Amino acid sequence: MERTFRITDEDGIHARPATALVNTANKFKGAESFAEANGKKVTLKSILGVLSLGLEQGDSFKLIVEGEEAADALQALTDVMVNEGLGEVNA
Repeated sequence: MERTFRITDEDGIHARPATALVNTANKFKGAESFAEANGKKVTLKSILGVLSLGLEQGDSFKLIVEGEEAADALQALTDVMVNEGLGEVNA
């Protein structure tokens, strides 16, 4: 399962939101979560991995979730992105 987002936060994805995404991804033991942007795919279990994507305001990236808890994990990650004002879902 995957969902594409556009970054709306003027600071992009920095340490605090990266931590929120990683903490959320780690709650789901039955799912593997990844972020993909600019041809680079990183695990959402690593704050440094997420930061290495260098996501800034206006950038788009994809959240990819695999496994038995994929739907729940993707919804929880979407909630973090939207509720924290980090980004919006690209239709």
